[in-house]
Amino acid sequence: MKLAVLNAEGKELRKLNVDDSVFGIEPNGTVLHQAYVRQRNNQRAGTAQTRTRGEVVGSTRKLHRQKGTGRARAGTAGSPTRVGGGTAFGPRVRDYSQAMPKKMRRLAIRSALSGKAADGQLVIIDQLALEVPKTKEIARILHNVGINRSALIVTSESDRSILASTRNLHRTKVLPARYLNVGDMLNHQSLLMTEDAVRIAESLWAVEGAPKAAKKPARPARKKAAATPKARAKAKDEDEAKPEAAAEAPAAEAEAAAEAPAKPKKAARRTRAAAKPKDEGAAKKTTTRRAPKTKASTEDKPKPKRATRARAKAADGEDKPKTTRRRTTKKPEESEG
Repeated sequence: MKLAVLNAEGKELRKLNVDDSVFGIEPNGTVLHQAYVRQRNNQRAGTAQTRTRGEVVGSTRKLHRQKGTGRARAGTAGSPTRVGGGTAFGPRVRDYSQAMPKKMRRLAIRSALSGKAADGQLVIIDQLALEVPKTKEIARILHNVGINRSALIVTSESDRSILASTRNLHRTKVLPARYLNVGDMLNHQSLLMTEDAVRIAESLWAVEGAPKAAKKPARPARKKAAATPKARAKAKDEDEAKPEAAAEAPAAEAEAAAEAPAKPKKAARRTRAAAKPKDEGAAKKTTTRRAPKTKASTEDKPKPKRATRARAKAADGEDKPKTTRRRTTKKPEESEG
């Protein structure tokens, strides 16, 4: 990206190549707003505090009795509804500071610079130096470069003469490049930067991970030494011997297998069943399945009678069981007459 460089008279001297990652990105409005609110909150002291009804100095006696006076009920004199009483829900000492990730802070500054450059509110001047502090000279330079409203002047280093010259100019502020911030850039319409200040800004807020150093070239493969005539002859003999050895290998294996003694077979492992002697007359066991019980088979069988000891004796011809007499109570005879 190229920006015009002006002199103190407002004439264009040349074009300056600037870093696109600082002055040419698309501004992120969300991050800009968050950074601006954070900066304003961090400037708050947070020391405001009021007294509650419990902190007010005074008597806590009830002013008058609850009923019978015709007046509104009242408690202590420190009530928030009374003059000189405490304050309800007043400010308390607190910390308003907000945190923000470093990458977001850097992105906010780049977005502000890119927005100023895109809107034509960024002016670059070749140099800004005064031998003696003079407000009239700074006002003339600002008028020549086309700045008529609020302006933020950014220099490479802090300059006492420029600071004293702009002290009496309305809505004009001077900052070194290292102290550039989102709040000051958004609070001023125009941004006047020296050429050296632009370079410092690029060094500070350019995208991290600047072009990596080129990798070292790989070490070239080591060349093999030229083979001597003896080595060549030896390698040739080895190559000729390989097919012959491959053809003789199967025959050599077959001869070795024939000459090797046969390995005895392992005896079969005896089981428990084989170890037990079998009876000669024992019949082979056959597994038979029981026929399922059917309804007909159960109905054919007579139901067994419940036999008692007495019936069993009667069946054997013994005496019949004695019957027990029941005791009867005789009715009392009616007296005659």
